[in-house]
Amino acid sequence: MAKREKKVIITGVTREAADEAFAAYAKADAQSAKITADIELQCAKIREKYANKLAELEDEKEKAFATLQAYATENQADLFTKKKSLEMAHGVIGFRTGTPKLKTLKGFTWASALQLVKEFLPSYLRQTEEIAKDKLLADRDVEDMVPQMNKCGIQVVQDETFYVEPKKEDAV
Repeated sequence: MAKREKKVIITGVTREAADEAFAAYAKADAQSAKITADIELQCAKIREKYANKLAELEDEKEKAFATLQAYATENQADLFTKKKSLEMAHGVIGFRTGTPKLKTLKGFTWASALQLVKEFLPSYLRQTEEIAKDKLLADRDVEDMVPQMNKCGIQVVQDETFYVEPKKEDAV
């Protein structure tokens, strides 16, 4: 897809100057695309060259991680009584407590929990009021809607921006 660029509009430009500017823009855009494609090609070749070694290293890391995790889990009562981490020769291992979150009990759904909270914990219900902007936009052409919206301090606006889309050709 062509890249669109927003620019401040200048005045007093002739058709010839505009055509010349467009030619320069299109040429620079094509050359830029070619350079980017060359970079991507070289990156792909480098990735391909090292893919097997990276896969081997990832496999090695996963096995070492599993060994460390097994060691920490099996010795958790002894090693992690005072601290949640253990300093080792090559780094630190440990356990992190996640952020508290709510989860439904087995046999409950959030919908059933909502009904029960309404009954037993009503002060923990949230009721939010907000403007249905999508509905206002959809109904903006309904008769007498604009004056009603204006009474509420709302208006519909659409910005207009200038763009340039060069034709894609081979870079010179």
